[in-house]
Amino acid sequence: MALPQSDVDYLSTKGHRYSVAEEGGMTCVVLQGYNLPAGFNQESADLLVRLTPGYPDIAPDMWWFEPAVHRADGKPIAAADQTEAHLGRSWQRWSRHLEAGQWKPGNDTLEAYMAILHANLEQASAKEGVN
Repeated sequence: MALPQSDVDYLSTKGHRYSVAEEGGMTCVVLQGYNLPAGFNQESADLLVRLTPGYPDIAPDMWWFEPAVHRADGKPIAAADQTEAHLGRSWQRWSRHLEAGQWKPGNDTLEAYMAILHANLEQASAKEGVN
């Protein structure tokens, strides 16, 4: 599955370096050197978002970092302690699931998902055990 043009436009406008690959029926979007909010042990990491064949009618679910991202103060990040292999690399899984109504099928795009993802990162960098 190729990315919808709206997603390509968003990624280009934001200046993200990214690649797209297929794996296990999923479209894998890797944002290289994704900038992290303050409060983590590093400034950036590669970010993986996996899109189901039903995207954008079906929302993305979870995201992954490589290398693993930790809080700078050493406090744990809830539901971010598993490692999975994708695209020949080991990724730290952030198990995050959207709430009902958070995604508008067929209308929302990668831009909307990235806003949700970034807001969650902001919370996780500042609070212990945020999901």
